[in-house]
Amino acid sequence: MQHRDPPGNLAPHIPADAYERAQATGQPIIITVPTATRDGVPWRRLLIPVAIAAAAAAGCWGLVVAVCALLDAATHAATVIAGAAGPLGVGGITLRLTRERH
Repeated sequence: MQHRDPPGNLAPHIPADAYERAQATGQPIIITVPTATRDGVPWRRLLIPVAIAAAAAAGCWGLVVAVCALLDAATHAATVIAGAAGPLGVGGITLRLTRERH
């Protein structure tokens, strides 16, 4: 019987008699390769929730800034309108909306 090497890259720990017996009987050779376990923190699993939380926080701060800008614009508009309108009077009661400049 001629010696043949197994095709491809097989693990060198397979005994030759087991390989030849498998070749003769047609049984498959099952190779188990232990995988290296990673020790430490799975960064990809943690990064996605942290990124979502950071995006939500940035969105909330953006909303707060937008509301503050709208309130600032509204107060400036009210001040300009009140200054241009002068005092308001209804039935003898006069309401001054702004103080006059001295």
